Amino acid sequence: MTIAPTTTGADASPPPQDGAPAVGQMPAHRLVARATGSYIARIQPQYLSDTSAAVAELARLRRGAGKRAHQVQDLWGIGGTEELARLLDGRREFIRLEYAEEAVFLASTMWALHQQSGRDTGMHDRRQNLGGAVRALIRLKGASGEDEEDSPLRKRLVRVGTAESLDSVAVRLREIVLLLRGAREPLDYARLAGQLYRWQHRPDRAGVQREWGREFHLAAASAAAARKGKSASEGGTGDAIDRTLAPDEEYGGYAAGE
Repeated sequence: MTIAPTTTGADASPPPQDGAPAVGQMPAHRLVARATGSYIARIQPQYLSDTSAAVAELARLRRGAGKRAHQVQDLWGIGGTEELARLLDGRREFIRLEYAEEAVFLASTMWALHQQSGRDTGMHDRRQNLGGAVRALIRLKGASGEDEEDSPLRKRLVRVGTAESLDSVAVRLREIVLLLRGAREPLDYARLAGQLYRWQHRPDRAGVQREWGREFHLAAASAAAARKGKSASEGGTGDAIDRTLAPDEEYGGYAAGE
């Protein structure tokens, strides 16, 4: 599937927050993340309020979950690709367009699958990365301590990290997303899209794999710090939570270079 950049209009993505780089200065993976996040942020509230158009759009998107962008012609032009085209307007040097399309498409369709039949809360949440979501899911299953490291769910995350093709990544991510849907555990799909873009570029792949592993392990550290902080608030001497371990910290998914 190929998209052509369109002219930025009134429905373009909102300007960056103070201190954030302008769109023209963003590295490619951040544009991919922003396109995905802007699309979902627009559609998710409509779906939660049971708007018929949004319900129908998510039903269409779910048919693409686990597939490649060019395989589902019915989805051409939706799922964040229009947002991506607007952000790319005037950026002719953006040379890995196919990677961007695939990343936006895969993240958007996985979100639609994750959100299915859930009207209570949005499943796209900037506070939860992939590794942290898997760790949270393991704990919801009742595992603790060393059991978390031996969990079949952890092995599913490892299988995503060791996949050799985007088709394999899509299939293995779909398995995790279905489990997250059952537990109503959210995920940051904008961050995931940026990582999927970088994953497709072979020199960047190891960095993305490290990020997924780091997210998983930092989620354990954050939980341990939270438990200590709770103990301290109840009269213990535990340490305060180290906010540098927050699961939404912009590690390479947003902050790394190309």
